[in-house]
Amino acid sequence: MDDLFARNRAWADEMEARDPGFFRRLAAVQSPEYLWIGCADSRVPANEIVGLLPGELFVHRNVANVVVHTDLNCLSVLQYAVHVLNVSDVIVCGHYGCGGVGAALEGGQHGLIDNWLRHVQEVRRTHEALLAEVPAERRLDALCELNVIHQVVNVARTTVVEDAWREGRPLQVHGWIYGLSDGLLRDLGVSVAADGTVEDARRAAVGRTGARYGAAPV
Repeated sequence: MDDLFARNRAWADEMEARDPGFFRRLAAVQSPEYLWIGCADSRVPANEIVGLLPGELFVHRNVANVVVHTDLNCLSVLQYAVHVLNVSDVIVCGHYGCGGVGAALEGGQHGLIDNWLRHVQEVRRTHEALLAEVPAERRLDALCELNVIHQVVNVARTTVVEDAWREGRPLQVHGWIYGLSDGLLRDLGVSVAADGTVEDARRAAVGRTGARYGAAPV
């Protein structure tokens, strides 16, 4: 624990030396443009991989970057981000090799987490035919992409986002995925900015994922 406090002191000193008054300004206001909904995996540090400083990215993370309409924690973050912080973009970001998605793909019993992973298992069941055409060694990455696509749809269908669009707010929801092996983000091409575009965006994105992994067109 002492090492962590020492690292914190060194980081704070470095930030202040680089930008005098940084923390004073940061404490006075929070004005991020983006909400990041990502996986809790320790290898996917949201701010760092997009090169943003504290205060520039509002973050919510959970196992397998799942958005559930009964999850008041996630919905409260989304509500605050959209209606108080006025973010312009919500980014759902998964990552290849996700352990939670892998557990949902393999099945079996893992304890309490199985209740949470049922949401990812629903994605797997929805695309069972597509995944059956994907080579076994690539199936996990394909499901990681499909999971992101479905979570974008779930964000877009929350009352928070629907209300924002009804009010005419310029809000977009995007689906990205991160590569642990190269540190790069990929845009899955599922961005929605209005209620009427959600299903078409989902269908097109699923088709691109299928094609990328050699599955027949959907």
